[in-house]
Amino acid sequence: MDSVAGAAPESESNPRGRKGKSGDPSNTSDPGDTIDPGDTIAAIATAVAPGAGSVAIVRLSGASSETIGRRLFKAPGQQVWESHRVLYGHVVDPASGERVDEALLLLMRAPRSFTRENVVEFHCHGGLVAVRRVLELVLAAGARLAAAGEFSQRAFLNGRLDLTRAEALMELVAARSRRAAQLAMAGLDGGLQRRIGALRERLLDQLAELEARVDFEEDLPPLDPLAVRTELEAVRGELAALVVEARQGEVLREGLRVAIVGRPNVGKSSLLNRLSRRERAIVTDLPGTTRDLLESELVLEGVPLTLLDTAGIRATTDPVERLGIERSRGALAAADAVLLLFDLSAGWTAEDEALQALVPAGVPLLRVGNKADLLDADTVTATPGLPAGAADLAISAHTGAGAEALGPLLLRRCGLQDLQGIAVALNQRQRELAATAAQGLERSLAAADAGLPWDFWTIDLRDATRSLGAITGEEVSEAVLDRVFSRFCIGK
Repeated sequence: MDSVAGAAPESESNPRGRKGKSGDPSNTSDPGDTIDPGDTIAAIATAVAPGAGSVAIVRLSGASSETIGRRLFKAPGQQVWESHRVLYGHVVDPASGERVDEALLLLMRAPRSFTRENVVEFHCHGGLVAVRRVLELVLAAGARLAAAGEFSQRAFLNGRLDLTRAEALMELVAARSRRAAQLAMAGLDGGLQRRIGALRERLLDQLAELEARVDFEEDLPPLDPLAVRTELEAVRGELAALVVEARQGEVLREGLRVAIVGRPNVGKSSLLNRLSRRERAIVTDLPGTTRDLLESELVLEGVPLTLLDTAGIRATTDPVERLGIERSRGALAAADAVLLLFDLSAGWTAEDEALQALVPAGVPLLRVGNKADLLDADTVTATPGLPAGAADLAISAHTGAGAEALGPLLLRRCGLQDLQGIAVALNQRQRELAATAAQGLERSLAAADAGLPWDFWTIDLRDATRSLGAITGEEVSEAVLDRVFSRFCIGK
């Protein structure tokens, strides 16, 4: 958990040199009796659901956290309220004296906490009723409900995290595959911040040299324009590589939506069941069995895939089937990739050709012939009516023959290769800023190629350094911060 594993050493300073919303984060004295309303935030920090989860956590952060904890929590015996010590006891309603829950309390005094503020966590019983009752008591005692991502935002404002680490936290929580979680951990460990920070420092070095020549060229040794240009070109190349890796990293985090389309009764539902390794779709010999979209999720080589089994697209008078076909067309238009399944025993038909024409331009398409088990090897190789080599793969959804090659072939068709070689990956916000920085360097290089004075080089170079600073949070507006952290879950 970030509250314990992320606790900063007590001697660590605040690198941003500014306070969070709760005042001086270095204050480790015992709290007073006065609660500052609105200063201390609280939220349920774990997922809650009826009958699910044995433990739920209510988290507080701010100057009054310990005061609120002492009012609501009764620890029997001679237990000592010390930082980073777990207390056992009961959460008690101070108005009625009612015991609301048997719980543990964890106290983390500033600055040795995730937010660098005083933090208290009530570890309650799971479910819904008890944890919500504890939160109600906390809010009634003077805390306010935290906004989405406000704990992480306070950690950033107090210098506990840079912006890349804060976003990596969100990506770790949302990870849909082990590979996506590894990328998030690389960001949380500071890999992305170090890489972007190093590139920015290189640009700042060149900017300092150029700006010095603008003001004091007569007093300084000559500056080699070729050396400056070579360094800017090298940084631009590294940024371009990061942007390319970001697109693949985005797929590792968010996954692909793959529409399985084909004529009725070509085996789409059988293939869905085969790939997902469970019976999700009804399989019969009757055409038009699938009346609605069916989804199945799996992870392939670290990439989360959402498979959409669509209703067979054909002319029909059945109103329910027609509705399913319309939804299939919508799924086809919105898919990241399309798997077009056709019947090898029937050959490539005019209906298959018409379906292929519905695939939007630029969407990766994989043509797969099914029911290979019904034909001999020579017939499978020469598919009736299909141009030689046009079929990407022949399989049998019934026996599984050839199906193991389908996934890797699909990923290659989507341009996803060497995914294991990606060490860090920018998210969409970071990718756009890196691309903007690279474009700024291109303009600066154009000024160099045109033989313009030094100050023309610096205009776009300065913009490029600002874009990189916005990635790590060193140069970012409050509006951008609010937008970034609003995407976090409440309690994080």
